[in-house]
Amino acid sequence: MKTLLLIILLIFLCHPVFAEQYGVYTPDSYKLKSQSGEKILFILDFSNSMNETLHGESKIDMMLDTMRQIIPKINPHTSIGLRVYGHKMGFTPFDACRASSLLVPITENNGQNISNSLYTIKPKGMTPITYSLKEAVKNDFIGFSGRKHIILLTDGGENCDESPCTWVMELVKVRKDVVIDVIAFNIREEEDLAQLECTSLVTGGKFHTANTAAELVNSLNNSINAQKEVEARIIPNY
Repeated sequence: MKTLLLIILLIFLCHPVFAEQYGVYTPDSYKLKSQSGEKILFILDFSNSMNETLHGESKIDMMLDTMRQIIPKINPHTSIGLRVYGHKMGFTPFDACRASSLLVPITENNGQNISNSLYTIKPKGMTPITYSLKEAVKNDFIGFSGRKHIILLTDGGENCDESPCTWVMELVKVRKDVVIDVIAFNIREEEDLAQLECTSLVTGGKFHTANTAAELVNSLNNSINAQKEVEARIIPNY
């Protein structure tokens, strides 16, 4: 009888509901508790055009220098991760348009991992923005509740025969927990800018344009530190 009572007591205390109620932190309940704060996923452009120079410096070096400045300033209790695209060519256009990888999964105290991983890859390929966003929403935030914040930095529009604007219009019909900020880095094409602005505003995110290193730093700072959420709007005709 004593053995049975002991088993029942252990089950009682280890169940997440009772553990929370009575202050007993099992690994599962601790995991849920640690995932309730801010979640940020950086999606960075490593397409071939990032090798181009701007103000005497390559765009990729400007982005890496900016990330080196920004990452250490993020609260270590903020869960952050890194996805990149365009870092591989692929044998076919189909492969190139699936060149998107989660390099660093989202977790706390992750700044050094992200900084280290940025220097292991080079700009090479296409710009599969929509595919990257799909993969991020579908896979990268698994297990996280609450608001999911994506910060997309790109120096060009989608070139894989998809539309990020059209996709987010469908996304917000079923998901209200994903906010996408977009930083358009040295983009001149009006159609690309319109697509990217739509992608951010429809999800309630912020849209920034940056053409200098200082503007890039300010844009990232504003996205990371933004507290006020923007009401989502549907922008037609894209």
